Amino acid sequence: MITEQQYQRLMKEYQRSGEVGRAAMKAGMHRQTARRYLAAKTGPKALAPKHTWRTRPDPLEAIWPQAKQWLAESPEVEAKALFEHLAATHPGQVEGRALRTFQRRVAEWLRRHGPPKEVFFAQRHEPAECLQTDWTHAGELKVTIGGEVFAHLLCHSVLPYSNWEWAIPCLSESSLSLKSGLQTSLWQLGGVPRFSQTDQSSTATHQLKRYHRRRGFNSEYLALCEHLGLKPRTIAVGNPNQNGDVEAAQGALKRRLNNQLILRQSRDFESVGDYAEFVAKVCRGANALRVARLAEEIVLLRPLPSGRYPECEELTVRVSSYCTARVRGCAYSVPARLIGTYIQAHLSEQTVRFVYRAEEVACYARSTGKAPRIDYRHIIDSLVRKPGAFSRYIYREELFPRPVFRQAFDRLRAAGVDSANAAYLRLLKLAADYGEDRVAASLGALMRAGQRPDAKEIEKQLDSPIQKRSVQMSAFEPRLDGYDALISEVVS
Repeated sequence: MITEQQYQRLMKEYQRSGEVGRAAMKAGMHRQTARRYLAAKTGPKALAPKHTWRTRPDPLEAIWPQAKQWLAESPEVEAKALFEHLAATHPGQVEGRALRTFQRRVAEWLRRHGPPKEVFFAQRHEPAECLQTDWTHAGELKVTIGGEVFAHLLCHSVLPYSNWEWAIPCLSESSLSLKSGLQTSLWQLGGVPRFSQTDQSSTATHQLKRYHRRRGFNSEYLALCEHLGLKPRTIAVGNPNQNGDVEAAQGALKRRLNNQLILRQSRDFESVGDYAEFVAKVCRGANALRVARLAEEIVLLRPLPSGRYPECEELTVRVSSYCTARVRGCAYSVPARLIGTYIQAHLSEQTVRFVYRAEEVACYARSTGKAPRIDYRHIIDSLVRKPGAFSRYIYREELFPRPVFRQAFDRLRAAGVDSANAAYLRLLKLAADYGEDRVAASLGALMRAGQRPDAKEIEKQLDSPIQKRSVQMSAFEPRLDGYDALISEVVS
């Protein structure tokens, strides 16, 4: 048996000299072997006999007939699961090390007799045609803000032609995050394509008729697209592959973010803004590799509008007798003087601002889920007068603004202090009057010294409440003699 290289050398030398002996010598083979290959005009692989015999017993002989029956009925079953099932039903007749042989045989059987696989069709993308937008959960990145787990999503936009991408962290798949994510992407891009493409989620569409699958665009989404000069477009229901570019790019983006977090050696950020800037930096690095094709799109993009579409929603809510206003199912406390009043809630992706007659009365970070946001300063005066309400107050856990306050309350209860609730509420009252930082520092010092957190003792240590001091600034009187000296030097 000769090698393929010998056969090629034989044919080359024979065509050059026409002598069998010389060609055989150059190729390193016997003259009769050379004549046989020259007569066959084919290489050693074609002349080699097919290997149809076994060199060892078939390790799958006991289970393969049943395996074929299973594959014919359920070709989607995994080879490993089928092997484990058949090995259990035929104990002692098959060895575990035959798994790889079984997997190869199943793969070969499926190639010969299995059903056709799904075919994917490459699509031609036009430059500056559309911007695909979608959301992806980012919990696997394990990002924390100030040491607390940040449960968030990424609102991700991609230009299919160049694969340019941008993403921002957001709390939910909502119209607010769509407004912010889409506009941030366009302003970073510096222009507007023809279409904005999303899936059929409720952020962009709604069901036109009950019990019908047909959906139409939301009025708010249409207004956003009209302001930006975009034509809205959606994919078919249940066909995420039609948004394939952004769907595929999501996994790559999260891998980039994870690698950069590893290189950063920390997954903790001081604020959501710092984390958003980190995501933006990763996107800029990825887009730096797409400059050539992006340049083709940039020249075809239409100009941005003069300003951004408002990215917050304004709701009118009523302050209940509980001193709370409910926004999207979440309770937020406001000053008690507004009980029974209708106020405006300005809702953005990150914050909730409460405004009464153009004056901001409270501001909170958006609550995730249904978690309440209660500021003890709004209700402490009433609680001090009604200390018995504290023990079963449904928002009681929100009245421990720092761990040291919770520790103080537990210390009071453990010490058997009569009316521990009232004693703790007096501490909260001091925090509202003197400042939370000062009271927290005094509480920590007392408990480290082994003393009971007593409101009277802390009040003795504190100065009077911080007063606003007016700063007196002396009037500025310019001196002109310096300019006179400068002018005299220039003239001379």
